Amino acid sequence: MFTKIMVPVDLAHVDKLTRALDAAADLALHYSASVTYVGVTAETPGSLGHNPHEYAERLAQFAQDQGKRHGFAVETRAVVSHDPAVDLEKSLAKAVKEAGADLVVMATHVPNVADHFWPSHGGKLASHTDASVFLVRG
Repeated sequence: MFTKIMVPVDLAHVDKLTRALDAAADLALHYSASVTYVGVTAETPGSLGHNPHEYAERLAQFAQDQGKRHGFAVETRAVVSHDPAVDLEKSLAKAVKEAGADLVVMATHVPNVADHFWPSHGGKLASHTDASVFLVRG
């Protein structure tokens, strides 16, 4: 059913992604799908790397660890954005297309009052790509 799963990851908050990462792994193993881990970063230095290349190396190491742990093929895509906070949905939608993903598995939060005014990243992604989007809470 699914052949290519994309998993957006925020390396600064990996501890909050456990359920989404496990769900993506289960689906990848069930469907014999490959997994592409995508991270969005800025060109400026940050806590996860002094430059986009360094960030991409951290993302690749994270992906390799996930692949070894679960036993499936992995790829990575480090997307460089002028302002990741503003461009996140657009950057992820572009990554879905470039990766050829037919399923996106991503972590989300429990909805609150603000979500009535501003749609979630996952909601926007679902409405701007052809891929199925599976949001995992917790």
